[in-house]
Amino acid sequence: MAERGAKWPWAVLALAVLGIWLYERGGDHAPPPAAAPAAASSPATGPASAPPAASPAASRPPGDYAPKYFAAEVEQYAAEAGVNPQLVMAVLFNEAYKPHGPDVERAWQKMKPEASFGIANMHRAAYEETRRGRPFADRPWEDLPDDPALAVRAAAWHLHDLGAQLPARPATSLSRDELMALGYNTGAGNMLLFARGTRPGPEARAYLDKLHDNWSKSADALAAR
Repeated sequence: MAERGAKWPWAVLALAVLGIWLYERGGDHAPPPAAAPAAASSPATGPASAPPAASPAASRPPGDYAPKYFAAEVEQYAAEAGVNPQLVMAVLFNEAYKPHGPDVERAWQKMKPEASFGIANMHRAAYEETRRGRPFADRPWEDLPDDPALAVRAAAWHLHDLGAQLPARPATSLSRDELMALGYNTGAGNMLLFARGTRPGPEARAYLDKLHDNWSKSADALAAR
């Protein structure tokens, strides 16, 4: 979910957080020690039925949280929640406007307590509401930075919950997927206003435009897994 209303002092703080992120990524991409074995890389940990290191997700570099690396999780949890996997992936691309990673997200949250967590940028209130009665009900919001799969799962179910609130026949030319994406960004109340015919404002329209830009990219990411 996009974070709005930041004032200029946050730019200074953002530079500090960015420094942490760059340091983290630099460490993640350091060459292996000389004693490391030269054998071919082993398959990524995953379900027994998963193919060996052939998909983009299997070759995700440490510290790289690009949405394309989580296509398997998107497919799995979109199916679990009964939502369009392309929508879930497009939301991840929309929310990839800032660096992710446990250290940088926690550093940012210390400076901005209302900040969101995880690769899907979920705020605490939305997560707490979404996890009730779900298979991840015992997982706290604080786990999101460390567990991208949990972040994808929570985002898929949050989109499911937003879709469940929509009328059967919205009075708008916007599709259900578009409305659900707007709900993810602006909240359920605004989503319902849009469903009744209210035109999205500039920020909501910008989010929707970005969704459109990321739509085919999302399909490609899912097809490549």
